Amino acid sequence: MKNRILIVDDSFYMRTMLKNMLTDAGYEVVGEAANGQQALEMATDTKPDLITLDVILPDNTGLDVLKGIRQEQPDVKVVMCSAVGQEVIVNEALESGATAYIVKPFSEEKVLEIVGSALQESDSDQA
Repeated sequence: MKNRILIVDDSFYMRTMLKNMLTDAGYEVVGEAANGQQALEMATDTKPDLITLDVILPDNTGLDVLKGIRQEQPDVKVVMCSAVGQEVIVNEALESGATAYIVKPFSEEKVLEIVGSALQESDSDQA
């Protein structure tokens, strides 16, 4: 079964780029959200295995969205996407339950490596 991924980014360009990378690698992209509200609704509706989540969203912060997703779906893997210089936010995201993070601009190889390893992690590794 293909791993199901939800992409959350306010940039249409970034969503399209991630979708193409992930689809080409054999993942199933089950949705794209442009803001935090859409992300929370789509995460509930689509039940993805992994969510790529931008740190900065127009209506919310990625951290708040991450916390909301964690309440509803504690087992979903979340990979944060951030620009260079947002290390403080990334560290807070990891403390709040993010599985991993990718720094923009990123290469296709890096995205697939991080997504692949995040999906391979089992919950027992977290203990």
